[in-house]
Amino acid sequence: MGNLFGRKRRSRVTEQDKAVLQLKQQRDKLKQYQKRITLNLERERSVARQLLRDGKKEKAKSLLKKKRYQEQLLDKTENQISNLERMVQDIEFTQIEMKVIEGLKIGNECLNKMHKVMSIEEVERIIDETQDAVEYQRQIDEMLAGSFTEEDEDAILEELNAITQEQLELPEVPTEPLPEKIPEASPVKIRAKPELVAAS
Repeated sequence: MGNLFGRKRRSRVTEQDKAVLQLKQQRDKLKQYQKRITLNLERERSVARQLLRDGKKEKAKSLLKKKRYQEQLLDKTENQISNLERMVQDIEFTQIEMKVIEGLKIGNECLNKMHKVMSIEEVERIIDETQDAVEYQRQIDEMLAGSFTEEDEDAILEELNAITQEQLELPEVPTEPLPEKIPEASPVKIRAKPELVAAS
């Protein structure tokens, strides 16, 4: 019933994800095996001690040989776990690299499309048109500014000088020397202003 319309759902799980999962499962199994061997080693060591106490030296020796073999297996298991973990990390990092490369590819395609829309010739044409428009506006400004005659320019300058002189007329500076001691000023009385009453 999950496929009502006959369309297959595409799984998000990639082959790389499956490989990583299998590697991690294998690593976990090796770790369980490692724990089992470690427990066996401890048990066999205690059994070997007991055999030595009971005087069964040959059996203890045989048990210690078996223990030694299991220790070698434990070392190999540790190496295999390291290899699996390294492989998982390599696969995961490669997946990240692939996403980066895919992003770069998409970005490059986008840039190429934009470059097709806006070619160098198009940019040069726009710059030329802009410069032409600026030059045209400058010519209009010159024409407007140039519509005054020399007499008009002189009259404008004279009026400007007259206004400047009006602003610069200052009162005359006294020529008498200043008194050495400034007389104390009498207090100023402030008179109340009469209130204005509106006529009715």
